[in-house]
Amino acid sequence: MQERFATLDIFRGMTICFMIIVNSPGSGAPQWAPLDHAAWFGFTPTDLVFPSFLFAVGNALSFSKKKFESDSSFLMKIFKRSAIIFLLGYLMYWFPFMHRDDGNWVFNEISNTRIMGVLQRIALCYLFGALIVHYCSKKSALIISIALLLGYWVFLLLFGEQGQEYTMLGNAGTRLDIFILGDAHLYHDKGGPIAFDPEGLLSTLTGIVNVIGGYLAGAYIQEKGRNYESVVKLLLVGALLIFLSLFWGQFFPIAKKLWTSSFVLLTVGLDLVIIGVLIYFIEIKKINFGNNFFLVFGRNSLAIYLLSELLLVVFQLIWVKPGLSFYNWINNVFYQALFPGAFGTLVFALSFMMVCWLVGYIMDKKKIYVKI
Repeated sequence: MQERFATLDIFRGMTICFMIIVNSPGSGAPQWAPLDHAAWFGFTPTDLVFPSFLFAVGNALSFSKKKFESDSSFLMKIFKRSAIIFLLGYLMYWFPFMHRDDGNWVFNEISNTRIMGVLQRIALCYLFGALIVHYCSKKSALIISIALLLGYWVFLLLFGEQGQEYTMLGNAGTRLDIFILGDAHLYHDKGGPIAFDPEGLLSTLTGIVNVIGGYLAGAYIQEKGRNYESVVKLLLVGALLIFLSLFWGQFFPIAKKLWTSSFVLLTVGLDLVIIGVLIYFIEIKKINFGNNFFLVFGRNSLAIYLLSELLLVVFQLIWVKPGLSFYNWINNVFYQALFPGAFGTLVFALSFMMVCWLVGYIMDKKKIYVKI
């Protein structure tokens, strides 16, 4: 069983590794450009990280689909897992539940907490993706995916502000989020007045397709085996989706923050290429260099991701002196002193990732695996 999951765990581990690096840039200088998301339209390597995790979630579904004895056990499992992941994401954004105001600790009112987020999107995409692939044939799942991608495009065009359909405040997704969730429950960049949630309700619909894409890839690999033919077909389909995304992107721009349909095709296509390459090197050529490093992340992906997010908050919460957090202090006196500029922010991100890896390594050695 371990061998069967090796490539998936490595793929998931690579995703978590780079997710931590992306989410923990140092301070004191502009962020290293390749670790920043596209400002709006466009694509950077960083934009691939989150959809790749959804792809890995779908891939794992292809291995677990036959494990359930009945529909009731299946439904209980996925609803419970989805609820726990969603709640963990909500609490993670609420943490540490208090903030400083003129030197005093003030409770973070629940009325101002962010409802959606990364784990919340993972939970919802997993829930609906699991329901679709469990109750529908692979052909039907593909048709549903196409309908979601086209439907999202049409919805943005019909219900967005005229001429502003793909803008931050004029798109239909933001208007829907404000209407259902309210301004105070959305993401506010750097605490500013503009409410826009990149993990909003409407764009979660297209995120489901990333899960289905991962499922279909996993099901194909199980049916055809891990061989040269499978690798070639994964690469060809991946290349086709990349081409289609670039073509569609001329009319429906590639944008991670809107999770546009062209963005989904691009990311699924790239993930198919990556998983194909990994199968070639790991399963066929038996190259093991670096595998154990990523397996540490892959075997405890949720726990290590939560650790990374909460530890960053703690670093920013602890003051070395009034007004100076440990996070800013260590960047100023060490990383920016030794590696000035954007490179210093990269070195900090790599160092922080290694701290999280070390915790995962200890957990792996002690056979501690957090499963939901």
